[in-house]
Amino acid sequence: MATQHPQLTLSVSVRDDARIANFYAGPNEELIQALQRQWTTSGDAYLFIWGEPGSGRSHLLQAACHYADGLGHRSVFLPLKELKDYGPDVLDSMEQYPLVVLDDLDSVLGDDAWELALFHLFNRVQDNDGHLIIAAQDSPQTIHLRLPDLKSRLQWGVTYHLQSLHPEERALALVLRARQRGIVLAEDVARFIVSRGPEAMEGLSDILDVLDAASLSQKRKLTIPFVKEEMDW
Repeated sequence: MATQHPQLTLSVSVRDDARIANFYAGPNEELIQALQRQWTTSGDAYLFIWGEPGSGRSHLLQAACHYADGLGHRSVFLPLKELKDYGPDVLDSMEQYPLVVLDDLDSVLGDDAWELALFHLFNRVQDNDGHLIIAAQDSPQTIHLRLPDLKSRLQWGVTYHLQSLHPEERALALVLRARQRGIVLAEDVARFIVSRGPEAMEGLSDILDVLDAASLSQKRKLTIPFVKEEMDW
């Protein structure tokens, strides 16, 4: 699991189940390959990923941390939305990690102190020949910020648009996640869950957690009638 900065007084955890293996690529196969290729000589040290909420950004970023750690490269995952109230000092010395991953960039933009700290972190990571992944809702070209130099830095890397999955793809993604956890989930049941559940894969995964626990305790299979009963649908 990704190493956390000793100065952080809050728990910033990387979900153990957030892996590349259980991320359904769908239309995002090129992005998945870029994350894995980042540690090869042909890869890009800096990647910018943008996509709407619920598209799976956080899962993929944490999966990138696990992937790097598996190769022996220490990483740190920084969800800026959670860290915003702690101030930009949390970015100090983060360049010591071979991989720095910043999620929810949008949440701190417009704050002069945060933007300046991000600019300096970007430079320090580059000076250390480190790797950097940044994610936001908007692309570097359309993102709104106050510091022109930071905007310029953000546009240096290769940008990928993380595309949201269609309902049928979300169902297949749910089946994949279930299979990775040893849960038997038929595609028709997955499609039913997707038709009634939230659009975000994180929310669908939470439903899978609830259903898995219920099926184990009641020793019943995950069927559409069972899902209806448990979820009150």
